[in-house]
Amino acid sequence: MNITGLKVSRKQQMSRFSSFSVIGVLMLLCLFIGPASAILQEVTVKSTVSTINPAKNSLTIGFPLQYGCSYPASGPQVCTWTPMTDSSLSGTVPDQAAFILFKAGDPIVGTSIGGAGGSWIALAKLYGTRPNEEFITDIVGEPSAIPTPLIGDYALKVTTSPDCTQCSGATCTAKSSDVAVMSGIQTLSEKVLLPGQNMVYNGRNDGSSVSVTFVKGEAVSGACPQAQPGISGVQPVSVYLVTIVPPIGYTQNNIRTATTTSNEVQTSTTMATPVLVTPQASATPVTTPKAASLPFLALSAFGISGILLMRKK
Repeated sequence: MNITGLKVSRKQQMSRFSSFSVIGVLMLLCLFIGPASAILQEVTVKSTVSTINPAKNSLTIGFPLQYGCSYPASGPQVCTWTPMTDSSLSGTVPDQAAFILFKAGDPIVGTSIGGAGGSWIALAKLYGTRPNEEFITDIVGEPSAIPTPLIGDYALKVTTSPDCTQCSGATCTAKSSDVAVMSGIQTLSEKVLLPGQNMVYNGRNDGSSVSVTFVKGEAVSGACPQAQPGISGVQPVSVYLVTIVPPIGYTQNNIRTATTTSNEVQTSTTMATPVLVTPQASATPVTTPKAASLPFLALSAFGISGILLMRKK
């Protein structure tokens, strides 16, 4: 008997067994990890409103720029807005309040789910066009889906709680939402809202205010007793109506981007970036509203309140 040949054969068998074992483990991991891929893609764009169509419950954004971030090996992430090949994107609106808030030509930031366009989960009115000087005054939809900071150094933190009697897979209908109005890391006001309820913060004594209405929502089912361990699915999406009135006399910084020197004087109110989101420099073709028009932003709050009153009837 060839002992050497037998030893080589056994080594080959062990090597093959090890290869099959590794492949088997990888296949099992794929089975467990696979469901996480059910999270749907979110695409964020900005530009101006092209058309609105209440009859079809849709809003179209013309010549959109897409938001995206890169992650260098060293240093912070770099986020930019890049022109898309699409000349326009249309999608259904999160709530009918969008048709009161927006008109053709308004600067807008929108996020759709499941790809570009099709279904908007958040639409926000944009104020400002200069790099790092763009802010949001109003939101219809999911606030966390908008990367641009709120005007007036405000920020929002929203957390939904599940109704464990109304669940499907990884998500449940939200029975309530914890809403915190923040400035930097400081919580200015916090309240638990039921669907249809509203909260208003105006405690700064500078004429500014934040109004938030929790319309409806979803929450993850993981906190429910009947939740299955490891279950995953599409991300929960909720609808809020947000209106921010900036401080009295608020105007944008007079900054000549890329050419400002230490000897030049910067005028007007200095705005700190909210901690929850960090926008990056970008070039935008949208139109800047005049600072004098900002006090009239409060009118949108009355329009949204009218929708809520009609729903209750």
